[in-house]
Amino acid sequence: MAGLKSQKKVLIICGDYMEDYEVMVPFQALQAYGISVDAACPGKKAGDICRTVFFYRSSGHQTYSESRGHNFMLNATFDEIDATKYDGLLIAGGRAPEYLAMDEYVQILVRKFSDTGKPIASICHGQLILAAAGLVKGRKCTAYHFLKPVLIAAGSHWIEPETMAACVVDGNLITGATYEGHPEYIRHFVKALGGTITGSNKQILFICGDYMEAYEVMVPFQSLQALGCHVDAVCPKKGAGDKCPTAIHDFEGDQTYSEKPGHDFTLTASFEGLDATKYDALVIPGGRAPEYLALDEKVLALVKHFMDVGKPVASICHGQQILAAAGVLKGKKCTAYPAVKLNVVLAGATWLDPNPIHRCFTDGNLVTGAAWPGHPEFISQLMSLLAVNVSF
Repeated sequence: MAGLKSQKKVLIICGDYMEDYEVMVPFQALQAYGISVDAACPGKKAGDICRTVFFYRSSGHQTYSESRGHNFMLNATFDEIDATKYDGLLIAGGRAPEYLAMDEYVQILVRKFSDTGKPIASICHGQLILAAAGLVKGRKCTAYHFLKPVLIAAGSHWIEPETMAACVVDGNLITGATYEGHPEYIRHFVKALGGTITGSNKQILFICGDYMEAYEVMVPFQSLQALGCHVDAVCPKKGAGDKCPTAIHDFEGDQTYSEKPGHDFTLTASFEGLDATKYDALVIPGGRAPEYLALDEKVLALVKHFMDVGKPVASICHGQQILAAAGVLKGKKCTAYPAVKLNVVLAGATWLDPNPIHRCFTDGNLVTGAAWPGHPEFISQLMSLLAVNVSF
């Protein structure tokens, strides 16, 4: 992965019902940049699951609503955490910080990072933990705006978030309002770790559709934005500002994946009149959207353009249904979600078995992955084709 020589290592404090994007996007983005990331939760061990939630701000409602997110698998045991082995700390938002802020061991751990001046990045409701640990007194701080009273009471210099993408940096402390601010939030954290980003003057296009997989659009989208790339997302018959509903696909012990509704994803550009020549790469998320996008001749023509001129194309999970329909896989080595193997083989590609499921492969200008657990490899391999690098 990019920047593997860095040997930087960071910790994410997790808990049940943390916000889905606010844990997974930084978790996988930082790994893609070559940073080792541990995720731990009090009372749980490596391999255990934390439930997550999606927070929605619906039109006409005075506060957000909530729905179930993905299941997030921890990769570290909280009781074994040694703060001295980490270069930085992240705190996810959601509802988890409400109870984690009352945990004495969490407070002690956070103070250890603060006392040594290591970067601490906290988002949304995560700032409750900072307040409980006594770390915001006299510090500039933002958060989801409902936290204003408690952060002021804790002695912070409250910065009102003008948008939900607001971020504030005060010394080693980075605070963000919501997941909408991930690109700036992650970029600040990488810089605080001593990272330098090069080659970021790239323009990247995402082909989106209704019920694409939530992680498979948002994680690479915000990871690439955090690197300073300009990223556009388009969908046939929709324009800039329109939304695509997403789907949450999880592996929960059934014979196939389960599905729950995800966040609505906001498009940034219009599909009609699109000038493909100005983009340096194409990304195709998976989910259920590729089933119908593979029938759209304009989508297929767009994919053929990128493949014909040799620009990087990165497709994950069911996205390879579009590649197969576009006739661009003949003679290529390719992986996908295992249920899409038939499409790939019939399209004339050499099938590469994704075992384990996070395996991704590059063949020339084509990067393919099997499912969202492979995002670190998927994003890193696309970065390599784009000559975008994170170094320390």
